[in-house]
Amino acid sequence: MLARLFRLHGLLVASHPWEVIVGTLAVTVCLMSMNSMATSSQICRWGECPKVEEEKVYSSDMIILTVTRCMAIVYIYFQFKNLRQLGSKYILGIAGLFTVFSSFVFSTVVIHFFGRELTGLNEALPFFLLLIDLSKACALAKFALSSNSQEEVRENISKGMAILGPTFTLDALVECLVIGIGTMSGVPQLEIMCCFGCMSVLANYFVFMTFFPACVSLVLELSRESREGRPIWQLSHFARVLAEEEDNKPNPVTQRVKIIMSLGLALVHAHTRLTAEHSGQNRTAEGPIAKRLDSAGTVYPLKLTSIDLEQVITLGLALLLAVKYVFFEQAETESSLSLMSPIMSSPPNQKPRVAKYCCRRKLPAPKLQQKTSNGVMATWPGSCAIAELKPPPEADVAFRENGVAPNEPSVSCCGEPSAEASSVYTSEPRTLDECMAILSDPQRGARLLTNAEVMNLVTACKILDYKLEALLETPERGVAIRREMLTSKLPVPNAMASLPYKNYDYAKVMGSCCENVIGYMPVPVGVAGPLLLNDEQFYVPMATTEGTLVASTNRGCKAISLSGGCSSRILADGMTRGPVVRLPSACRAAEVKVWLETPDGFSVVKEAFDQTSRFARLEKLLVSIAGRNLYIRFHSQTGDAMGMNMLSKGTEHALHRLQQHHPDMEVLSVSGNFCIDKKPAAVNWILGRGKSAVCEATIPAKVVREVLKTSTAALVDLNINKNLVGSAMAGSIGGFNAHAANTVAAIYIACGQDPAQTVGSSNCITQMEATGPGGADLYISCTMPSIEVGTVGGGTILPPQQACLQMLGVSSPNESGENGRQLARVVCASVLAGELSLMAALAAGHLVKSHMTHNRSQSKLAEA
Repeated sequence: MLARLFRLHGLLVASHPWEVIVGTLAVTVCLMSMNSMATSSQICRWGECPKVEEEKVYSSDMIILTVTRCMAIVYIYFQFKNLRQLGSKYILGIAGLFTVFSSFVFSTVVIHFFGRELTGLNEALPFFLLLIDLSKACALAKFALSSNSQEEVRENISKGMAILGPTFTLDALVECLVIGIGTMSGVPQLEIMCCFGCMSVLANYFVFMTFFPACVSLVLELSRESREGRPIWQLSHFARVLAEEEDNKPNPVTQRVKIIMSLGLALVHAHTRLTAEHSGQNRTAEGPIAKRLDSAGTVYPLKLTSIDLEQVITLGLALLLAVKYVFFEQAETESSLSLMSPIMSSPPNQKPRVAKYCCRRKLPAPKLQQKTSNGVMATWPGSCAIAELKPPPEADVAFRENGVAPNEPSVSCCGEPSAEASSVYTSEPRTLDECMAILSDPQRGARLLTNAEVMNLVTACKILDYKLEALLETPERGVAIRREMLTSKLPVPNAMASLPYKNYDYAKVMGSCCENVIGYMPVPVGVAGPLLLNDEQFYVPMATTEGTLVASTNRGCKAISLSGGCSSRILADGMTRGPVVRLPSACRAAEVKVWLETPDGFSVVKEAFDQTSRFARLEKLLVSIAGRNLYIRFHSQTGDAMGMNMLSKGTEHALHRLQQHHPDMEVLSVSGNFCIDKKPAAVNWILGRGKSAVCEATIPAKVVREVLKTSTAALVDLNINKNLVGSAMAGSIGGFNAHAANTVAAIYIACGQDPAQTVGSSNCITQMEATGPGGADLYISCTMPSIEVGTVGGGTILPPQQACLQMLGVSSPNESGENGRQLARVVCASVLAGELSLMAALAAGHLVKSHMTHNRSQSKLAEA
């Protein structure tokens, strides 16, 4: 019940961060406002301080305060130093925010309740810093940072509050009651210290329950940047933090003891207060505490012009620690950023848990003494030096980004390397058997292996090279190791230096788009448009390295738009697959051919084919014979997918059914090149494959003259002699166009299509005729019988390619197959725009001039 209550509280705070933050600040401001009305002239203000009677300053008080302040500074220093090793700048920043605001709230409380003397804050803050507990704040931050998305942050914060809230509440209650006993001691100095301690605990608890979770939720919600498909603040080694904290719950017996002790202490406090009231010795704000606080301002008046020994010692210590923290620990932090992350992701029964004990024991991190591969070499306190290791430079950043330092050991406790990781810091990698034992252990895994050890396993064939991405903790590390192994085998060692590989979502590549990945190829993407097609405007993305292509297509789009747009229709839609089977004789092959062409034979094959997919529906078969070989061309619609895999699966199943009816039939190949795929072929030109489309437009004479800079007669004459007669002279099949393949390839690369299918998809015949009054206007059409495109599957799943499909409006849910048909219409219309512009440039004699302007690298020309 209690956990549920805290869970609801955490969900409320995380779901309404702005309201909680504003409300907390409002309460704090109200306390300050109340203080300003209640205070007297005894408060020292800016620029003036009333004359007060100075009392004798005891040397013991000075020493106690100086030591307390120095202890507070050192304590906070080690708190942040341990937090810094967790490998997240977000935890460090959030903890800093928690400390600063808690101090602010505490200061407000002190000034409000003891407002007559501002100098009391000088004594109070050190006690607050000594009692502040960052471990709970750190744990709650880890709950949030273990989320995979912004949506999970609120839920995980509520889970963390349900786990941490009851314990933290009981601990705060016990601390207040225990420390509060000191306020009844009758010793003025002890009463003041205990009073400050109680307020410290309460301020810390108040901020933890309200302001802190709201700030964590808000900060992570505003951080929208992502990496590898996950938020940039998400740390993989915090993924098990929920389970770990569940198992870290205090013993119920201990909790009951605390509750009983709290009740007993509460009774002691109540009895003492009641007794004091009856005896007339109640120490209230007018008693010893107030008296002490009244004199506090007279003991330490605000003198901006003088600096005593206490201030020099405190300020000097703070500056020294700040310099060491900022300048001298950078290399250590970078090389051992996630010193404890492997253990943090271990199961609850694996001892010890480094994150838990490091936060509480406040032990110092390893000190820097000798050189390492990153410029320094770490030495464990009281231990021998660690041998130098040289991690592959390309993988170093990949390790850090995922919270694992490539050459750091796991640790069994703060400042001491574990036995299993000590061998990492030897001059030689661990043996293959040791590495395989670590790799096969689900609790340790590849993250505890160095890159050199992984490469040794690959060389020894213990790990298959193509499985690196699947076996390692992140695909990017697998890519980095493969690049490192390949570098030494290349004729130019730094050949891949300019081939990027970082910050790419390889999870979507693996098993779908590419194998043995060593990076990705950035290709410039331009846009042509608006293209007015069927009364809709399209901005067409084109990925190309050929200068003038996008500019030329854009000019064609402009001419089409000024002419009222173009129109396109889909003539046919169906992908093909053509297997080859062998019969005992040519006569037997002829018999099977006749049987397949009968309604009964076709229905048997269709039934088997249609069972393999929700979208594939066999429409027709085209059967041809060559000797005793039988070539069967399956033709089927495939929805929004390009459909080759769908057709292959259905064809294979249909062939098995066919063999049941004709046991003497032998299947030679599921593809017998009768499809035909990625090769010029008359069968695709005549019968079509994929989407068959036609597009047309009429260009007025004015647009031909002013935009295309030529005439209708010149364009018609050139089209006949170049695209028709010239292609026939070359014996071209489907190549009766100027450069359809240019436009098709650029759109295919941008939109995640198979670039190799440009071969068949660019089959096109461009026709031009004079039309209109006096034959001054131009009629142009492009007929493309085999556009092989899809809007799902393949490269369309990659985010950049998906973005280009979204530009064309063909990625959102639609009627089955409509997105694919719309993409085919856009391709055909874009080809028409490109044909129109290039033919105009040729007719006007501008081709060479434009290419010299837009398709020549000035840097290369300058070098020449």
